[in-house]
This record gives sequence, structure tokens and C-alpha cells, in this order.
Amino acid sequence: MGGRHPPPSFQDIVRVSGLAQRLSIFPLPGAVLFPGLQLPLHIFEPRYRSLVGDALVRDRQIAMIQPQQPIDGAPLFSIGTIGRIGEIEAMEDGRYNLILEGQSRFKLLREIDVVTAFRQVEGEPIDDDEDETLSYAQRGGFESEARKFADRQGYTVDWDSVERLDDHSLINGVSQIAPFDPASKQALLEAENLSARCELLVQLMQFFGRSDGGEEIMTLQ
Repeated sequence: MGGRHPPPSFQDIVRVSGLAQRLSIFPLPGAVLFPGLQLPLHIFEPRYRSLVGDALVRDRQIAMIQPQQPIDGAPLFSIGTIGRIGEIEAMEDGRYNLILEGQSRFKLLREIDVVTAFRQVEGEPIDDDEDETLSYAQRGGFESEARKFADRQGYTVDWDSVERLDDHSLINGVSQIAPFDPASKQALLEAENLSARCELLVQLMQFFGRSDGGEEIMTLQ
């Protein structure tokens, strides 16, 4: 009748009690943020300037999630990352330069119907195991494949510094900066755990490493 709403389900009650969060999102194609890493952003569109302004007066949180197509209002992928605004530079014309710090992955539950210029969703944070480590064989195999990939691509890498990185920083860092297509980056983000992400990353380096300077860039899309 009229404006009455049906009573909440048990699932809705559980979500409200703590797991689910209302998240303001920046659905930027090709931009994937991993927990523990940083993503520099230049914010110039009015709706995303509004997004940043809103986040600054609330919890400084912005969630990054890729759209399934590079068009406005496209459906979203199922996994994204909650970020927190760290360093920020506000310009006189309303633009921002900021560093978004990855906090945790989240699972998309639903998009919320809002009147704000920016999109908002209900998301459930994913509790990743921060203590998970790679086996010596996994770590060694990854570093070996990474060296071959870097050589084929012509990258200069400080391997001494790489060897000092912990497993999470190494695997998530390479996943974020590697020159893969958006679908591959999304697959890495959605990997169940660190070990699965490492295995997929090795496969992607092998796949993308087949191309040379005279070929078109291959993608998995």
C-alpha cells in the first residue's frame, strides 16, 4: 500500500549489522587498485570532484571498481577495492591530485539508486589472509619468469630491491603495474588468494611475453 516497504530479509538484517558498506565508487576502466598499494589519480570531471569532496568530509574512502564496458553507466565487475585518500592537492579550479591507498577488496552486492552525481554501491569487504606467504618454489618460479618477462619487454629492474619485498607487496605490486589489458587486471584482482594470483600472474607474463615489437598487443578479452 502506498509508500510502505516489505520487511527486511534476514540477509538484509545481517548486512546492516556490520558486513556490508555503502561505498561511493570511481568506475575507471583499466584502473585497478590492490590492497596495500597506492594509486595516483588526477580528478577533473565535476562528478568525481564532487565524489572527492564528499569523501573528504566523511571517511576519506573511495572505492575503485572497473566497469564491464568503457561507457558511462555500464554494469560493474563483481570485485573492487576500497581505497582511502592519503596525500591530496586541491587546485584553485576545483581539480584534485591525490594518492588513493588500497585498504581491502570488496564484493559488489548491489548498486544503490542515488541522487548524487557519482555512483554508489553496497559492498561487502573481503577478509584476505594478510599472513599468507608463497612457498620457496612459487617465489623462485615467479621471480624467474618475471626476469624473462622484463628482459623481453626491455624493462630495467632493480632485482636486489625486488628480492627484499614481501610476497604480498611483490605479487600485488606487479599485478597493478604490469602492462596487461583491463580484463587480465580484473582477473588478477579476483584471484581467490595470493597463491592463485601468483600462478595467474606467471601465466599472464608467459602469454603477453610472446609478442614482440612488431606485433599488435594481445589481450585476453
